[in-house]
Amino acid sequence: MYNYVNFVTLIIMSAMTKSFENAHQIFLAHHGILRTAQVKRLGVNQNTLKQMLEAGLLTKETRGVYRLAFLPPLSNPDLIQVSIRAPSCVVFLISALAFHQLTTQIPNRVFIALPKNVLPPRIDYPPIKVYRLSDNIYSAGIEAHTLDGVTVRVYSREKTISDCFKFRHKIGEDLAIQALKDYLRQPPPDIPKILEFARLNRVESILTPYLKAAL
Repeated sequence: MYNYVNFVTLIIMSAMTKSFENAHQIFLAHHGILRTAQVKRLGVNQNTLKQMLEAGLLTKETRGVYRLAFLPPLSNPDLIQVSIRAPSCVVFLISALAFHQLTTQIPNRVFIALPKNVLPPRIDYPPIKVYRLSDNIYSAGIEAHTLDGVTVRVYSREKTISDCFKFRHKIGEDLAIQALKDYLRQPPPDIPKILEFARLNRVESILTPYLKAAL
């Protein structure tokens, strides 16, 4: 009886080890971080996920997002977690300024933009602020940056400056003006591109005097 019990235990442990290794390889193939829906779609069952968490092989970054435990901390966890949970989002306004080092202000939430026809994501943490934009304004000036293997979409510096003037009453006109000044100190400034986005956002007449004063 003793030998039989040990034999069964070895079989169970072997199966667990194999399922852990399979899941480990799947996570590695996706830079070590996956959403629950992705994990299931790739063939990792819920029990394996739970057992790997209990064994300390995985960490739960936020609700529905798991990452291999041995990896170093995320370089920008808030942007990465939100981008994984909301693939259509684009980092926007103050969060985009912070990403591009155009402000010393630390955002108290992740500012994101979405198309008007996309429902806002249900994210408890990190806190988010969602802006719904028309298709032409939403799709203009998007850059794709890879952070820790995860694609994070952020508006370009020039589009961000224009957006800040468009939403100056929401974030503060002083912040928009200072961001413009900081942008002009970052080489190389692209004035025609800023004006192009200002026209798109219908703030060219508002932004241009500040631009001329800062040059």
